[in-house]
Amino acid sequence: MKKIGCLWLFLFLFTIQTQMVEVSASTVNADPIDPSILNSLRHGGYVLYVRHGEATIGADQPHIIYGDCATQRNLSEEGRQQSVSFGAALRRLHIPVHYPVTASPFCRTRETAELAFGKHNIQVDPYWIKIYQLGAHVPPADQANTLTELTAELEKVPVSGTNTVIVAHGFPQGIGLGEIPYLGTVVVKPKGRGNGYDIVDRISIEEFTGSP
Repeated sequence: MKKIGCLWLFLFLFTIQTQMVEVSASTVNADPIDPSILNSLRHGGYVLYVRHGEATIGADQPHIIYGDCATQRNLSEEGRQQSVSFGAALRRLHIPVHYPVTASPFCRTRETAELAFGKHNIQVDPYWIKIYQLGAHVPPADQANTLTELTAELEKVPVSGTNTVIVAHGFPQGIGLGEIPYLGTVVVKPKGRGNGYDIVDRISIEEFTGSP
């Protein structure tokens, strides 16, 4: 009986320790945005490249019809909640956004943008389909052309005092802006036409919603 009691005590303490580690990890992931980055965003001048919210409903069919959401992956309920929280966080943090916000034609990107910023504030741009297509086996020349066009888009300096927001797709590892989690934001500093851009930061949805 004594050995059984010791075993139960060990299991209890192990469980408590594991839960503390998990709580600690979630706290780290929810750290707020760096104050210097937040202050810069409040002054404008950046491009916020945002991947759509969690999309686990349905599947992308070989021949997608962009106006038919049944032919593609769509936002989960979690993805919808993320989208609403993202827009609310930008407003709460006083990060100015230039409208209209650009979105890829996919249902999941349009819905993310609409839930975050309002349907009337969204402009769909077919170019961002090419970013989605980078995940397939595209010819090297086509990939190079897409990335050249991407650079031209990210070089554009926003209207003074605002930030440009683009809601689109993630990239394959090592290509373009690289892998991006659901509702992750890549903060880009444009240098103007022909001068390239700098990646300033990568901010998760947890960092946005956890910021004071």
